[in-house]
Amino acid sequence: MKKKIFSGVQPTGNLHLGNYLGAIRNFVDLNNDTQNECIFCVVDLHAITVSQNPKDLKSNIYETVATFVASGIDPKKSIIFNQSHVSAHSETAWILSCIARMGWLNRMTQFKEKAGKDKEKASIGLYSYPVLMAADILLYDSTHVPVGDDQKQHLELCRDIAQKFNNDFKVKDFFTIPEPLIKKEFSRIMSLKDGLSKMSKSEVSDLSRINLTDDKDQIINKIKKAKTDALPLPSTIEELEKRPEAKNLICIYSSLMNNELQNSIDEFAGKNFSEFKEKLSEKVVNEINPISLKIKDLLNDKVFLEKILKEGCEKANEIASKKIREIHKIVGF
Repeated sequence: MKKKIFSGVQPTGNLHLGNYLGAIRNFVDLNNDTQNECIFCVVDLHAITVSQNPKDLKSNIYETVATFVASGIDPKKSIIFNQSHVSAHSETAWILSCIARMGWLNRMTQFKEKAGKDKEKASIGLYSYPVLMAADILLYDSTHVPVGDDQKQHLELCRDIAQKFNNDFKVKDFFTIPEPLIKKEFSRIMSLKDGLSKMSKSEVSDLSRINLTDDKDQIINKIKKAKTDALPLPSTIEELEKRPEAKNLICIYSSLMNNELQNSIDEFAGKNFSEFKEKLSEKVVNEINPISLKIKDLLNDKVFLEKILKEGCEKANEIASKKIREIHKIVGF
């Protein structure tokens, strides 16, 4: 049986190397596997859980689609669409919010992190975000969902909601219980300025990340200025664990080379950072610069990007509208 794979990316702009290595490159592999049916959603409804400039949001939707295509996702093989154009997502989220339990949502650690100390000022949308995520996944009978560490808990909630709906309405297997697809041998990509902080588009300094729209000179400059320490590169994983900036750079190199971490450590053990950074820059430029050039080219062809979204929305609507009609019957609407 084919795997039905669903994944979403928020259109918040400045997708970076961490997004690429952690998710997008994996999407390309999934897209190219003939055993998979893939749906890649630009989750603009999720994006507005925090304040957005409407013009920027529209621009970021285009940039996300351009990034998908420039990275190698083929819209003829996979469905690419934006969430807000398929109304079944919002409607299903409401129905599932009547199934989900406050106690389940109260346990979501990501809300606590994003809301900060003053939870009273956080939006209800930010709180109920995981229910909408469950709707996204369950509408398409998804069998598998690529997830990182920060989304595992949300997928568990999705599974709980699906199971409760099936049990409450005595409709065994109506909602498929999705399985996580967790990328093995992958290390989270950290900031180039702080090896203990995740690479993030929200960080103030642009030198902290390599954007997928950066050109060759910007990439080389950022790696050159990346924080390191005074010692030569280590020879064991145990030594590397004590040096977060060195670990981050070697993990980036390993991910790009599809190497096991120890193989990369062996390659550079005892060498200085200047020699290693030169090699790393060469590898990042070879991988990212063609994507950057293609993104810029695609962003100049909005008609093509609109066509991808229009065709993707039509395909997604066909699947989702059938599912929501079945939900209506089960619920009693």
